[in-house]
Amino acid sequence: MTTTYTSYNLIARDLPKSIERIASQPQIARESEYYLSRISEIKSIDEFMADTRVFDYAMKAHGLEDMNYAKAFMRKVLTEGVETDSAFANQLADSKYKEFAETYNFARNGETATIFTKAQQGTVDKYLRLSLEEEVGEDNTGVRLALYFQRTAPEVTSVYSILADTALYDVVRTALGIPAEIAASDIDKQADMLKSRLDLDDFKDPVKLNEFMQRFTALWELDNPSFGSSDSSLLLSSSSGFGISTDLLISINTLKLGGR
Repeated sequence: MTTTYTSYNLIARDLPKSIERIASQPQIARESEYYLSRISEIKSIDEFMADTRVFDYAMKAHGLEDMNYAKAFMRKVLTEGVETDSAFANQLADSKYKEFAETYNFARNGETATIFTKAQQGTVDKYLRLSLEEEVGEDNTGVRLALYFQRTAPEVTSVYSILADTALYDVVRTALGIPAEIAASDIDKQADMLKSRLDLDDFKDPVKLNEFMQRFTALWELDNPSFGSSDSSLLLSSSSGFGISTDLLISINTLKLGGR
């Protein structure tokens, strides 16, 4: 069995080839083909949510598969869009909802919301990348965490986004040697600690991001040897992505809205 460090490097060095392999798997190929054949024909939120295969595909692509059942919640996300600060998606600490509302922006674009690349091939690309992360996670949770971080960290603009995302925080804590017990301390104190030890702009630099990933995968392997056994369910909240701590979500949303 290869180590976390080696496995991550093998995938990261040739991501297009790994994605191509995932795309060729029969089940994934069928769902992607169906999605692309239908999405441009959908003209409203009602039609979008009524086609379960399309809606579920879109939700999984955006890491929201756990919320497939929450149709009223997602309808509110889509109905209010992202144009105003008070829009529902903009009030949620998890930026995936805002991204979803931007991709399927019926609130702004009406019947033409699904004709754009981000709603078509862009969503398929997200689905394939996430499916790759799921697959490697079956063998090594650390590799899945590293790929997830590599994909999402460049878009992070606040340390509170790291605190809100279990997976991002696990990577940062491991790479920086921060004890897990710290996660139980005051959120503002944790934020101050991260600000003093991280420069988020580094994650936008591919070279610096790769160095951070090398450090993470090496340190992860020390604590989670590949030849040992581990329960990835302790870190993975769903098959579609990583979860957010409910307590942190509530606290951070409160902070965003100006409360304490």
